[in-house]
Order: sequence, then C-alpha cells, then structure tokens
Amino acid sequence: MLNLATPLSEYFSYVNHRLPEEAWRVLRALGDGGRMNKEELSLMARVKRAVLDHVVMQLYALGLVDVTAEGKSKICSLTKLGEEFCASYRFKWEELV
Repeated sequence: MLNLATPLSEYFSYVNHRLPEEAWRVLRALGDGGRMNKEELSLMARVKRAVLDHVVMQLYALGLVDVTAEGKSKICSLTKLGEEFCASYRFKWEELV
C-alpha cells in the first residue's frame, strides 16, 4: 500500500498498472496536443465521451490531469506530475499505435 513517504517512482509504477488503455490514450493526446476541450480530446484520444468523463476524473484524482472551466467548456491539460509520469512511461505510448 502507498503512503505519503512512498517514492515518486513507486507511485508511478502503481499508477501505471492501474490505468486502463483509454487513460493512456487521453494522456498521449494531451501530451502531443497540449490543452484541449473535452470534445477535441474525445476525438484525438479516440475515446467515447461517456468513457472520457470517467477517465478524466480518474486522472484528475491521481493528479495527472487538470481541468479548468473556460466559459461553458472544460479544458483538460497535463499537470507537472502528469508530464513527469508520461516522460517516465513514454514506452506505453508506442504500444497504443
């Protein structure tokens, strides 16, 4: 089990094993395309909108994605932690191609 003293590399390993494929597609889309609204993200990540909402909430709870409101749109982007996580597990992206 993880606790606050857990090293970041161990946290990343734990997260890596728990993320579904759709979450990896969302991370890749945000890593490649930068900030985008949920409509764009759904198209870029090839994830259905209902699934996308669930995945974004998971990634937000893990601290990998940030969600901000701009008018009526929800804008998603990688956090610094998300960028570090993606850099550490970039090999997973090649598996999705």
